[in-house]
Amino acid sequence: MRAVAAASIASAAGIFGGVIVDGLGGAWPVALAGFFALAAPTARWVWRGGLGTFVPEASSRALRIGSLIATIVALVQLARLAVFMIDPAQVGASILPSSEWERRHSCVSSYFVAAQAIDRSPNVFDDALYSLPGSDPHALRKPRMLDGFRVDVYEYPTPFLLLPRAIDLAATDFLHFRSIWFGLNGAAALIALLAVAGLLAPAIRTRAVLYAPFVFAAFPMGSVLQKGNAQILVVAVSMIAMVLFARRRYALGGLLLAFAAVSKLYPGMLVVYLLARRDWRAVGWTIAGAMALVAASLIDTGWAPFAAFLDHLPRLLGGEAFPAFKNPTAVAINYSIPGLVLKLKLFGVPGTSFAISKVVGWIYTLGVLATTIVLARREREPTRVIVWLAILILATLRSPFLPQAYAGYPPIWLLTLLAAMAVPSPRVLALALATWLGLNVFVAMDWPLDARWVALIIAIPQGLAIAVTIRALRAPRRSGMAS
Repeated sequence: MRAVAAASIASAAGIFGGVIVDGLGGAWPVALAGFFALAAPTARWVWRGGLGTFVPEASSRALRIGSLIATIVALVQLARLAVFMIDPAQVGASILPSSEWERRHSCVSSYFVAAQAIDRSPNVFDDALYSLPGSDPHALRKPRMLDGFRVDVYEYPTPFLLLPRAIDLAATDFLHFRSIWFGLNGAAALIALLAVAGLLAPAIRTRAVLYAPFVFAAFPMGSVLQKGNAQILVVAVSMIAMVLFARRRYALGGLLLAFAAVSKLYPGMLVVYLLARRDWRAVGWTIAGAMALVAASLIDTGWAPFAAFLDHLPRLLGGEAFPAFKNPTAVAINYSIPGLVLKLKLFGVPGTSFAISKVVGWIYTLGVLATTIVLARREREPTRVIVWLAILILATLRSPFLPQAYAGYPPIWLLTLLAAMAVPSPRVLALALATWLGLNVFVAMDWPLDARWVALIIAIPQGLAIAVTIRALRAPRRSGMAS
């Protein structure tokens, strides 16, 4: 079991490392060297017990077989994506070659454009940076094209651009920037999976490692990795920060959680959690990290981009800033709780507007705030990792626009952790697999389906994501979860 874990984890790490080296300007032979440069020490680390003790008898034969199949699927998917990252002309290696939207939509393009434009245009929320001239603001957006990819719009706080601007210094163009971003996102997700597993008791850790390949084998994970959305990075970095706090490494944990919070706002709910637990050192280091990042951003870009963000923030929180809401299919694939209001509009429900959506959003925010405080006060040691991830999922659902691909990754990870905390049995394995399959239900934006049908189909994974999160919220009250 240790040998299989070492080989598979090392292979995934090597894929991410090889693509990063390619992004830094290395040719194929250099990228291959990068693969082995990261894979070899990773394999040695796992083989020598870096993940802790494995307890083979804590799993079952069916779980080990399922894990092996998921590992093969995950590595094949990552290898295909690596090919598409290195050579975008290889569209057959993309996550869904039949969908032109999946092939050409790129979230990371907005980070690249904003990182370069902010020096000459401090208002990085100006649609003119991302859309074709003469686009009708009341019609579907006509995006600019960048090396064959549609340029997305930038919707993040200014300090987030510290990372894209640093990568831009190393990348010669967008395609190389895209490769580096893919490798960093994938590596962060892998490190987070392993770091969280390392906090678990040996028996639960063993099962968590066996279930982990299902995260990378999932279609939403492949889709968000390909598009380069920051959701993977922010969730992974937030969880790594919480693991570091648990291991009393406050300085690095505070810096990572601060970066996540100043980049996407919703990880700030973990700061609320830390406050409720009176973990003053973690809170103090996080505040210090946030102040350092904001100061660095101010030195880098000045105050003007911050002023532009504050002006943009009300439209961002309310949803009006997202041009996707002009597309009925985009409304249909939205997982967010405030977005449910606009989704009802597809079915002719009266009174569904941004104003009502905002009210629902703020009511939901208060509910998440109260839930976070309650969870912090009653948390038990064996289940703390699922509490952290459940809080992040609840917080992400507050976003006005949360597309299916970006929303699908955290609940799938949470499902694997919940399954790992139960003794494997045919019923547990069947329920976990059925839920995993349901969370993989996906509709591409360019499929010729009525938006109402899309909304009904997406209700399956959306409902399962909420159900898995609710199940996780009950875990702190169930002492048997750790058995």
